[in-house]
Amino acid sequence: MTDKEREEVALFRFGVISDLVGATRLEHGERSRRIKEKAQARWNIPHSARTRICDNTIRRWVAIYEKSGRQLDSLKPAPRSDLGRTRQVDEDTVLSLARLRKAKPLLPVAQLIDEMEKKGLVSPGYTLRLSTAYRVLKNAGLSGRPGSDPVDRRRFEAEFPNDIWQADVMHGPQVVVEGKKRKSYLIAFLDDHSRLITQGRFTLSENLAGFLSVFREALTCRGLPRKLYVDNGSAFRSRHLEKVCACLGIAITHTPPYTPQGRGKIERFFRTVRSQLLGTFAGQTLEELNLALETWIRQEYHRRPHSSTGQSPLQRFANHLELIRKPPLDLDDHFRKEVRRRVNKDRSVSIDGRHFEAPTRLIGEQVSLLFHEETPHRVEIVLRGQPQGFLAPLDPHINAKVGREQKAAESADPSVRQGQLSFANREDTP
Repeated sequence: MTDKEREEVALFRFGVISDLVGATRLEHGERSRRIKEKAQARWNIPHSARTRICDNTIRRWVAIYEKSGRQLDSLKPAPRSDLGRTRQVDEDTVLSLARLRKAKPLLPVAQLIDEMEKKGLVSPGYTLRLSTAYRVLKNAGLSGRPGSDPVDRRRFEAEFPNDIWQADVMHGPQVVVEGKKRKSYLIAFLDDHSRLITQGRFTLSENLAGFLSVFREALTCRGLPRKLYVDNGSAFRSRHLEKVCACLGIAITHTPPYTPQGRGKIERFFRTVRSQLLGTFAGQTLEELNLALETWIRQEYHRRPHSSTGQSPLQRFANHLELIRKPPLDLDDHFRKEVRRRVNKDRSVSIDGRHFEAPTRLIGEQVSLLFHEETPHRVEIVLRGQPQGFLAPLDPHINAKVGREQKAAESADPSVRQGQLSFANREDTP
C-alpha cells in the first residue's frame, strides 16, 4: 500500500471514531451504543472489499489513537511485519527448504518439494506449494542456478549466407495418421544472415533419423553451411551427426545449457509459424500440414521484408550466391549410418536382428557396415577404408539346400572329398 493510500485509510478510520474521541465526554452506555451502531452499519472502506467493521476493531482504533497522543498517523495501516516472506508455510519449513536447495542446487523446484515431503521437512498443517517454494527461494537469493551471474550476451549476425545455420525442433499440432491422432514436430533450419528457411518439415518424431532427413534436404537445396548452431538435445549430440558434419566440413556449435537466447532467430520463426500458419490451418493430415508450410514459406515468409534486415529472406540470401558451397555428388553416402561388426565363421553378420552374408575372404575380419536407415537392407561393407561390395541377405533355407547338394557331390566324386575340385566348379563333373 502506498503512503497516499495509507493516509486515505487513516482519514476514514478517524471519521469512524471522531465522535468517540472528541472533546465531549460520553457516558459508558452511550459510548457502547454508538460503537454497536457503527458495527451494524455498512461502510465504503477504502482499498478493501469489506463493508462491515466489528466493534472490537473500532475500540482498538480508539485506543491506538488516544495512546499516540491523538496522532493521525497512528491510524495508518502498519506495513506487514512479514513483508517479503510467505505466510503459507512456517519458518522451520522455509529454513529446511533453503538448506535443501544449498545441498542440491541443480534439483528442480518440483523435485525439491517432493523430497521435502518425503523427508517430513514440511511442518504439520502446512502445504508447500510450487509458487510458495519459488517465492521462498527467491527471497533467500537461491532461485538462480549456480554461477548464474549476469552474462555478457551480445546480438550477433552472420556476415554472409550459409556462414551459420540455426536448427531446432518445435512441437506442432496433432495430425491424423492411419485413423489415429499423433503429435507432429517441426524440424527447421534457418540461415542466420538472411533468415531464409533452408528447409523445414513436420515429422512424426524429433529423433535423429528425422533430423538428418530434413538436414539432407536442406543441404541439397541450399548448399553447405560453414557452421551448424544447435542446442544440447540428444539428437544433436550424436556421433553420427558429428561424423556427417565433419566429413562435409561443417562445424557444430552447441548452445550453452539453459541459454536458449542464442537461438533467438529460429525461436522467433517458430512464433511466426504458430501465429500466422497454425492459427489458420484447417487440415488434418501430415501431408496437408507440410503442404501448407511449404506454400506459406515460399509465397509469404521468404518474400516479405524481415523486420530486422529490411530485406526479404530470399533477396538477402541471393545477394551472395557466389559464396554458396555446393554439396558433393555423393552427399547421400555421407548420411549413411555406420556400425562395426566382426564377420562370423559362417560368414554371417547381423544388424538390429537383420542377418547378412559376407564374402568368405572376410571371415574373422572387423568391418564397417554402411547403410541408410530408410533402406536398412542395402548394406555396403568396408574393410580398412576399402569398399568390398554389398552384403547379401542371409537365407537359411537356401543355405540348407546348398549344404545337402555339396555333401551329395562329395559322396559321388572322391576327388571332391579330397579337396581336388572346388565347390564352385561342381557343374563340370560328369
